[in-house]
Amino acid sequence: MMRLLPCSFLMLATSFGIAQTSNYPIGSTVDDFTVVDTQGETHHLYAYTAAGKHVMLDFFFYNCGPCQINAPYYNQLFETYGCNGGDLICISVNNGSDTDALAEQFGVDFGGDFAHPPTVGQVQGGALTDVFGVSYSPTFCLIGTDNKIKDDDVWPLSNGMASLVASFPAGSGIQPMACATSIGEYALSAVTEVYPNPTSGTVTLNMTLDRTAPVRLEVLDLLGKTVLRSDLGTLMTGNTTRNIDLGALANGQYLLRAFTGDKLTSATRIALAR
Repeated sequence: MMRLLPCSFLMLATSFGIAQTSNYPIGSTVDDFTVVDTQGETHHLYAYTAAGKHVMLDFFFYNCGPCQINAPYYNQLFETYGCNGGDLICISVNNGSDTDALAEQFGVDFGGDFAHPPTVGQVQGGALTDVFGVSYSPTFCLIGTDNKIKDDDVWPLSNGMASLVASFPAGSGIQPMACATSIGEYALSAVTEVYPNPTSGTVTLNMTLDRTAPVRLEVLDLLGKTVLRSDLGTLMTGNTTRNIDLGALANGQYLLRAFTGDKLTSATRIALAR
């Protein structure tokens, strides 16, 4: 399968097989970096490796077909190896072409029935893509506990998740483990159902709360602009239903996000058509 890359690289890539992390070939030492994901969590490379963890990065963008096709395998890896609670840290890195909202939505839309890794958004993701010298998407690379690149291009994923596992160095000690925080456990509140969808104006949201918490909603257009906010106040544990009026918005595609405090807990795509 051909991956997406700038046309100017096509002949060179075909002839010489450019390493995907061209600034960090296999065996090279990766400079330390610190990034903040779209949910506000900080990731410090050398802190992870000093703790004996390997780090797998996936460089992607939303409209990349091969990225979409292979996303479930990466998400399965993330969940199978402990959702970043074990020996392996998985981080998705947007190449800078998408808004943070769209980058975050990628794992929801294409990742299958698995928890999805934390996502580094547009600004920091684009910068990190440049630092690594990534031209293709997707590019999966593995960094060892010694801060050296163990695999600069895990591709193709012809055996699904097993292709990613095969990149683990011999004796790495990376072991599967239960996912400490599944998709449902991430969320104090989760929108479990939105209907009707498509809608002509008003949608009904069914939500499940693990415990009493303040909840607010935001609706974003596909450019990442917030076009509607709704503070639902403090909601009680259990099932809650709320109606949201989108009648003032133009027809089109929107992203509905639910927050518990300042924590993004779910995201759902909505089509508005009259």
